[in-house]
Amino acid sequence: MKKMTDATSSRAAPTEQGVLRFSIAMTFVLAVVGIGFGIASGAASIIFDGIYSLIDASMTAVALVVSMLITQTMAERRQARLAHRFTMGFWHLEPMVLGVNGVLLTGAALYALVTAVSSLLSGGRELDFGQAILYAAIVVVVAALMALKNRRANRTIRSSFVALDVKGWTMSAALTGALLAAFLFGWLIQGTALDWMSPYVDPAILALVCLVMLPLPIPTIRRALADILLITPPEMKARIDSIAAEIAARHGFTDHRAYVARVGRGRQIELFFIVPRGAPARPLEEWDAIRDEIGEAIGGESPDRWLTIAFTTDPEWAD
Repeated sequence: MKKMTDATSSRAAPTEQGVLRFSIAMTFVLAVVGIGFGIASGAASIIFDGIYSLIDASMTAVALVVSMLITQTMAERRQARLAHRFTMGFWHLEPMVLGVNGVLLTGAALYALVTAVSSLLSGGRELDFGQAILYAAIVVVVAALMALKNRRANRTIRSSFVALDVKGWTMSAALTGALLAAFLFGWLIQGTALDWMSPYVDPAILALVCLVMLPLPIPTIRRALADILLITPPEMKARIDSIAAEIAARHGFTDHRAYVARVGRGRQIELFFIVPRGAPARPLEEWDAIRDEIGEAIGGESPDRWLTIAFTTDPEWAD
């Protein structure tokens, strides 16, 4: 009975592709519903929310394709047809997708902000608060549940794509909550002395939402640019240098060179060890044993680690 339970649990374990597929489907549904409610109620903020969701869902779909390429090519390299053209793998596509996603979302928020300010200056717009409140309430509940579900799944998956998706659902829940509060305010002041404010509720909350959303993708864009430009992570370089120096001292090498980069989920590490000239010859099996020792010290052996180790007596080959 224990074995059957373990097997069932293993089959039910969430995967990156499974989480992203379900998230894409839910986002597309909410986006279509949002655009429909926005048009029906006359709320530009809801239309923007739907369009923003469509952009996010489209980029998540691209992220899913990239994730499938990475995992399929690394796990089934011999069978993957594209592996013959992309012999270095598909890791470089991951930061590209994340960067483009961040830029598109920032651009959409900036455009909506300009539209909101223009609407405020022209006297605002009327809208059906009843339909707007219904939409906002539905989205807050769905987005909060999706954020919690995907965050729990990512504790074991540890995917940057899923982490970004969780951030997106969290942002959606928080910002739609702000929309809900604003729509409730607009509904409550109708027929009161503050009724003159009603036309300004929609563009005002849209402008506020855009101001909040504009800086949010910036960390993702910065991380993506760092990966695309192969900027060496300082903590990663320091750790590899420490391991290489210890190995060099243990085996009598004169020096070492370390080249490291992070590309999406991939870690690219190249190590060159300078062997003293005239050192006694060693069988290839001994050099391979040293490589295994280095690999174990570095850790994290997986399809996402690209580790190259070379030995030479000429420092020019390492520089």
